[in-house]
Amino acid sequence: MPKKSFRLLHVTDTHLHAHADSRMRGVNTYDTFRAVITQAMNDPRSTDAVIATGDLVQDETRTGYERFRKTLGNYNLPVYCIPGNHDSPTIMAEVLDKPPFQVGGRVQLGNWSVILLNSFSSGDDGGRLSDPELLRLRETLSATNSSHTLICIHHHPVPMGSRWLDGVALRNSDEFFDIVEQYSHVRGIIWGHVHQASDRQRNGVRLISTPSTCSQFLPHSDDFALDEHPPGYRWLEICSDGTIDTEVVWLEKI
Repeated sequence: MPKKSFRLLHVTDTHLHAHADSRMRGVNTYDTFRAVITQAMNDPRSTDAVIATGDLVQDETRTGYERFRKTLGNYNLPVYCIPGNHDSPTIMAEVLDKPPFQVGGRVQLGNWSVILLNSFSSGDDGGRLSDPELLRLRETLSATNSSHTLICIHHHPVPMGSRWLDGVALRNSDEFFDIVEQYSHVRGIIWGHVHQASDRQRNGVRLISTPSTCSQFLPHSDDFALDEHPPGYRWLEICSDGTIDTEVVWLEKI
């Protein structure tokens, strides 16, 4: 009997470093990442896979990616990764693109297709989908025989309402949506980068951002400011009928 739903753990913006005791904005990002993963994996409900949407390592070091791999590798779950603006896509692929980890590409989960996009743009904190990546998106959406599709990207393709943050969004979001909106089987788009939770719709497609596993950005702020929310993560349940059930969970203690 086909599986009725898949339960995904979405983590993002872990910002790990070569040194385990390194801090970013006063936060030990390795400690918060481990605490998030421990809390999530202690959830009595089963987890089918992890999606990690970029800025996994802050200092572009191999050791940082090895630390990420070791932390999640203990759970023997598929981990689907994409790079963010602080990542090194080359080193990420060298360390993480081997089972049970995967960098980019496409994943089939029941009657869902999960597309992992690379919006990394060298020298830019904003993002851009290259022409080959846009072509891959179009071809994948066109070729899939899946009933439903979930798209994962690092940079936000719609404004968040923060002047400074929207200045480093997905630069070619119009081209992205020109493709996406041609395909009625796209059910949701999820991203990181913004260090805050949001959930809305555009033409019937769920648009979802997930908090960072370290510190959060203050929503609707013209200038950079931190929020008081603790580290967080998101559960996504993608159901065979095309619905997405989701919940943001905040870290209880480190």
